[in-house]
Amino acid sequence: MTAFRFLLIVLWITIVGYTTIVIANHGMGLLSIFFGDMTAMGWPGQFNLDFFFMLTLSALWTAWRHQFSAAGFLLGVLALLGGILFLATYLLVVSWIAKGDMKQMLLGTTRAAT
Repeated sequence: MTAFRFLLIVLWITIVGYTTIVIANHGMGLLSIFFGDMTAMGWPGQFNLDFFFMLTLSALWTAWRHQFSAAGFLLGVLALLGGILFLATYLLVVSWIAKGDMKQMLLGTTRAAT
């Protein structure tokens, strides 16, 4: 669990640093570029579509883990929009709450108890 938590911290620090540099150099125009690449039907768009589907699965899993409650839907939206910045933070917090119990981390407290 220590190695996993270390990885999450490294991912978080890396994406924050990288994003800071990109914003400084290119501004905040992510969405127009992201979806523009998809409409161009090239490899950058294919990668963005694949990534968007991964974000969608992350959002669905997060909402499902919280039994599609209001908080689950909110966290799902954050997962969809926040990418690894959200997911690394979320998994780090959940790993501490679950005391490293992977079953509880993956399924949530209620489902893991059954």
